[in-house]
Amino acid sequence: MSSVIVVFPKRETSANIRNILVRDGIDVSGICTTGAQALQFADNFDDGIIICGYKMQDMLYSELREWLPESYEMLLVASPDKWSQGLVKGVVGLPMPVKVYDLLNTVEMMTQTMHRRRRKRREAAKNRNLEQKALIEQAKAVLMERNKMTEEEAHRYLQKSSMDSGTNMLETAQMILTIMLE
Repeated sequence: MSSVIVVFPKRETSANIRNILVRDGIDVSGICTTGAQALQFADNFDDGIIICGYKMQDMLYSELREWLPESYEMLLVASPDKWSQGLVKGVVGLPMPVKVYDLLNTVEMMTQTMHRRRRKRREAAKNRNLEQKALIEQAKAVLMERNKMTEEEAHRYLQKSSMDSGTNMLETAQMILTIMLE
């Protein structure tokens, strides 16, 4: 499940952007004033979009981007002079003052891109051969045995680890087996 998280140093700014998005039918998972709060919200979802300003109360947008999982996109709303060196990878920019039309269209475009990526991952998972599926099941079994996890917890752990590391689930299962069976 994906999320939209709005992060600005002033709570009123976050609330105003949330209200614009909600009026257009976009669910907002949370509004924050610090990058740390945004990271806590992001931990609860597989992927999503962070809409933020150049500087939060505790960090810059580039620092937040570094800490976010690869599956998250970032929409930076800031004056163009803040982009003089260019944007960090995985960040889309909108100039201040932001136009409602541009904000909504950009968020919609980013959401569609995430849905396409998620669909590709699902199709890849369906196309795994029996040997690959067995490897993933073996990794889950090792996690269940060694870490006293349920099958659901082991599966979720594999998923989260693969997203956080930017690898697919098969590669993550191979890494877990290599580490735990040595």
